[in-house]
Amino acid sequence: FIGLLFAAALVFAWGFFDEVRSTFNVLMLLFLAAMQGFCLTRDLFNLFVWFEVMSVAAYALTGFSLRRASLAGALNFTVINSLGSMLMLAGIGLLYAATGALHAPIARGVSFLVSIAVVGSVVGLPFALYRTFVLESRFGFNKTDARTFVLDRLKGTAIGLVVAVPLLTALLALMRHLTGLWWLWAWFGLLALMVAAPSVFMRFVAPRFNTFAPLADGELRRRIERLLNGAGYTSSGLFTMDASKRSSHGNAFFIGFGRSKRIVMFDTLLERCAPVEVEAVVAHELGHYRHRHVLTGLAHGALTSLVALAIFGWLSRQPWLLPGFDVRGAADGGAVALYVCLLLSSIVSPLGGLAGNWISRRNEYQADAYAGRTVGVAPMVSALTNLARDNASTLTPDPLYSLVHHSHPTVPLRVARLRGLDAAPA
Repeated sequence: FIGLLFAAALVFAWGFFDEVRSTFNVLMLLFLAAMQGFCLTRDLFNLFVWFEVMSVAAYALTGFSLRRASLAGALNFTVINSLGSMLMLAGIGLLYAATGALHAPIARGVSFLVSIAVVGSVVGLPFALYRTFVLESRFGFNKTDARTFVLDRLKGTAIGLVVAVPLLTALLALMRHLTGLWWLWAWFGLLALMVAAPSVFMRFVAPRFNTFAPLADGELRRRIERLLNGAGYTSSGLFTMDASKRSSHGNAFFIGFGRSKRIVMFDTLLERCAPVEVEAVVAHELGHYRHRHVLTGLAHGALTSLVALAIFGWLSRQPWLLPGFDVRGAADGGAVALYVCLLLSSIVSPLGGLAGNWISRRNEYQADAYAGRTVGVAPMVSALTNLARDNASTLTPDPLYSLVHHSHPTVPLRVARLRGLDAAPA
């Protein structure tokens, strides 16, 4: 109900500033406002009504407490996330007009998309500072100093430009010269990126931010090598990452395909968990490999992107799309049409995300079960509870919020599944 009121108010305000609007634009704004109003209302419900329940349960189960002071920061991020896409939709025409000094259509399109990224980065900077130096520091997680924060932003921006500008130029050239099936050629290029990106990231991007060192010889290395050999998993090495220079959160991940596969463990994980618990975490990640979750995820991403690009291709050819967002007389509206489609997809993505989250949670249960059978239920339960405590994870989120947003089951549910596996007859 609040979401519908929110939608009606926005549509009225939209019409107040410009009385003549296309039917499509009004309907699209109504849908957008209803979705975002619902999400905002749900998030507020989650933050305020469930906060005391989460605090009590989290303290009772793990020994840490959530502080009410963090609500202001969480609320800020919720409001910005809910209103940001609506503000960007309202300002598309203004942003495109600002790039009018460039007469080459492709150059103007690339500049338009890059300017949007720059504006988003500038707007998000105060919130990134608040999250890093206030929220994370308040709970003892932040290890980032001002120099590291600034260097990370500068390096990220530089790498983003080096990667994005050529790719956007190629994409807009496809849209301009292959007007009918540009989306199919773009999909082939996206497939190549999906396969190559992990290896490129680990070889050229990640070392610019973190130091990776081979895992030292010892009991832990022998345990993990024995585990990998038993599963028939080959990798290019076992590595540790100096995550502690930015945060005290602990984790581990597998990345890459074929001979470029790597196993990376945060140094914070090695410091806080016993070798058998680290082995259980690696066994969980190995479970994803054994169940072919990476390959099925890649196939799912390829199919989803094919459908999305096909829809983008159809929308970009519709004469009513750009005038509906105050972009008129554009020499080449490919960049604007692409951005409008991306924004619209971000609005409806929570609907498709429900299925994706269900698949992801199922995969997590399967990986947990593999780790429980391979290493033992007790080490896996111990690793999960220790990580939940050390990362201050929310143990009892609002079920509706969790259904939409969480790709992993909550720790209590995962522990209950593992203990049920332990109790099941052989």
